[in-house]
Amino acid sequence: MKKKLTLIYLTGLLTISITNVNAQPKVVAHRGHWDTEGSAQNSIRALIKADSIKCDACEFDVWLTADKQLVVNHDNTINGYEIETTSSNTILSQKLKNGELLPSLSQFLDVAKLLTVDLVLEIKPHKNRKHEAEAVNMVLNMVQEKGLENRTSYITFSRNAFDELVKQTKRPILYLNGVAPDVLKSIGGTGADYHINVFKKNPEWIKQLHNLGLEVNIWTVSDPEGIQWCIDNGADYITTNNPELVQKMIKEHYK
Repeated sequence: MKKKLTLIYLTGLLTISITNVNAQPKVVAHRGHWDTEGSAQNSIRALIKADSIKCDACEFDVWLTADKQLVVNHDNTINGYEIETTSSNTILSQKLKNGELLPSLSQFLDVAKLLTVDLVLEIKPHKNRKHEAEAVNMVLNMVQEKGLENRTSYITFSRNAFDELVKQTKRPILYLNGVAPDVLKSIGGTGADYHINVFKKNPEWIKQLHNLGLEVNIWTVSDPEGIQWCIDNGADYITTNNPELVQKMIKEHYK
């Protein structure tokens, strides 16, 4: 009887292990689902579109203006204005390619509250480190105030912002710079969010990250060959400019 129970237990562990290995990757819309009619990168429309096609998450970028207002944009400039050194009145009056005004983080999150898609919030590297630390604190407070803490994870290229996030939140924090898995674990990251070329050069890192209990997000993968590579190599998340193609390929792979 004891041997039988041991066999059942081991079989269960093996099943869990296989299930984890074969878990389907989640789809992250890079700057929202923007490559579609009426949309634009980091627009509210792109957020809504990502939700409408049932993406698992929407990635977007956040800056702090000169007068301490959080705004959503990828580049450090918009229409020639440097976001970090310009007032929010000027920045928030700038139009995106789809005609929308550039959104504040508050506006963006208010819409996200009405949706179900998770959020991957990237804090951009600011020239002023003190300004950047303030941005981290303000972002975390705003996300909590909006009731979106449980749906939000954080990414950044900035080690300064990364360290602030580690100090201030228990939510997932994924680093965008390609450091080795053991280093990432030691500095407090919960996962790696690296470009696909980093993982192709270091394919063993995926297994190492998983063995350390860390997640793997691969960006920005939008072509069939790259998408299939991510699926075959055990990515937990695929960040893409073509979420519908990724969804289709995942569905076909796991049917």
